[in-house]
Amino acid sequence: MIKFDKVVKKFGSTPALDNVDLEINDKEFVFLTGPTGAGKTTFFRLLIRDLLPTKGKIFVGDLDVAKLPSHKIPHLRKKIGVVFQDLKLLLDRTIFENIALPLEIIGKTPSEIKRRVDELLFLVGLSGLGVRFPRELSGGELQRVTIARAIAADPQILLADEPTGNLDIGTSWGIMKLLSEINERGTTVVMATHNMEIVAALKKRKIVLDKGKITKDEKRI
Repeated sequence: MIKFDKVVKKFGSTPALDNVDLEINDKEFVFLTGPTGAGKTTFFRLLIRDLLPTKGKIFVGDLDVAKLPSHKIPHLRKKIGVVFQDLKLLLDRTIFENIALPLEIIGKTPSEIKRRVDELLFLVGLSGLGVRFPRELSGGELQRVTIARAIAADPQILLADEPTGNLDIGTSWGIMKLLSEINERGTTVVMATHNMEIVAALKKRKIVLDKGKITKDEKRI
């Protein structure tokens, strides 16, 4: 479970998040929407302890994020996979090597890594492309690589920051089908997006941020 308890985050005197209260349950799929500068990216950065709140408390499961000692931050980040808006792929490594990186960090053996990466390439529809480099793939394929890397270590939560932002509509729906499948397998998914067509069609919970405040929280079936 994710819980924000009266969270304020200021940059100087400007609040990026302003008294945010919310809970996201395990296995939910939630859209985080709002205009540019509304606080969506700040929300994600607070969750992974890339930023600390100015006030309030943040919980991921039983972890009090702001109070975590430094040596326990990797434990928090193992629970959360992130699909970054700018992808953050290593251009000098193959697709296989990019996906394998988080598995290497947590100490998996070469045989375990190969088995898991092969599973992930199949899941995201990229079997046979592991030997290629990022420059050889399309935008939609690269987005699938970043999703595979984000779930490689089997996180409980997946944060996706505008994963369809630079894609055509057909490719975008393919990415949404993949994220929905990951959610159905038991991963909590929180997706920041401006694409209201996708939000309306999928009928998931929608949280709207505006100037750092939650202005709407709609649960849909």
